[in-house]
Amino acid sequence: MNWQQPIPRSYTQLAPGELVVRIAARKEQLGGKLVILGHHYQQDDVIRFADVVGDSFQLSREAAKLGGAEYVVFCGVHFMAESADVLTGEHQQVILPDLGAGCSMADMAQLEDVEDAWGAIHEACGGMESFRLVPITYINSTAAVKAFVGEHGGTVCTSSNCEKVLKWALGQAGPTGTGALSQAKVNEGAELGAPVPVGPATKVIFFPDQHLGRNTAYQMGYPLEEMAVWDYRQPAGGLSAEEIRRARFFLWKGHCSVHQLFRPEHVDQARVRHPGIKVIVHPECRFEVVQKADMAGSTDLIGKTIAAAPAGSSWAVGTEVHMVNRLAQAHPDKRIVILSECQCLCTTMYRIDPPHLLWVLDNLAEVPPRVVNRITVDGHTKYWAKVSLQRMLDVTAGVAVREPEGVVPVKAEGRRALRVLG
Repeated sequence: MNWQQPIPRSYTQLAPGELVVRIAARKEQLGGKLVILGHHYQQDDVIRFADVVGDSFQLSREAAKLGGAEYVVFCGVHFMAESADVLTGEHQQVILPDLGAGCSMADMAQLEDVEDAWGAIHEACGGMESFRLVPITYINSTAAVKAFVGEHGGTVCTSSNCEKVLKWALGQAGPTGTGALSQAKVNEGAELGAPVPVGPATKVIFFPDQHLGRNTAYQMGYPLEEMAVWDYRQPAGGLSAEEIRRARFFLWKGHCSVHQLFRPEHVDQARVRHPGIKVIVHPECRFEVVQKADMAGSTDLIGKTIAAAPAGSSWAVGTEVHMVNRLAQAHPDKRIVILSECQCLCTTMYRIDPPHLLWVLDNLAEVPPRVVNRITVDGHTKYWAKVSLQRMLDVTAGVAVREPEGVVPVKAEGRRALRVLG
């Protein structure tokens, strides 16, 4: 986790109304040179100033399209700002208003632990015929982990495309995705609703969220017995060599601190309080919650499902409270409640508030502009992280996975992926 030095007290002591006026004035002054990105889970007092609202990957791609915006202020968390720096142009500078806005899930998968797991699994399975380990990382991960995945033949996934990515991982014969199982065969298996046939030596290590991996693999038809939890705090993940060889999926022992709060009894309680209510949850929720819910899907799917639902319908939503509240405000013709009354908010994202946003914009308005809290990813890490993200786009689009292009930048010894400038 990174630490934010205190900003001047003059910002934190401003009245809410004055903050609104001053932020709006700075936005107008900076014009097209500035784009403010707001994640779905961000607080309303910040979202009101966002030019684009969406999930982390959607926001990064939108920023890349806005090539005229020199300053990309990402009102999210640090791994999102890293992804934005990977995908945006060299002339664009990515800024995180509060460096303390981290992600506990992403922090649970550190590069050193991932490298240790990779080595331990290969050591246990090295004697298996045709053994192959495919790394898959959820987009909620550091740039360093995305780069590791890209360099080792794997890819990134989102909660929307996780099933497609896992099918690709289990069906491919090598990093380029061309081999014994053609895409037609993969699609055939999907149409039949059955797991893609694979050899027992093909394995997937999935990080950092165990729940998304488990829920998706189970939905694909794989039994829980083929899924082993990899406890990165224990030698060899807390598994014996035999358990490692027997597993098909290694699920990193990580989780979202928000979605972990939802419990199976919350689903039962919602149905008692609101007879006939539909329960829709994010797949980062634990397995038992997803099994009890009517539906599970990404933030995008949750939003689209509720928008398309008939007037008068009732929904209990298992995701971050700010998004649930905005859904309720946007659809007053429906009853929309959060699945649990617990404080299900992203506390680290909540660190980004109007005072920090104004502080960033005031610095950009100086002559010459002063960029504070700039997030940059080093060239080697950026190259391989972009490879892993491009593989995901190819897999999701159902096209041939392309080979990495260009010259790989030299890896700087001892340099961490995330650097903070200013």
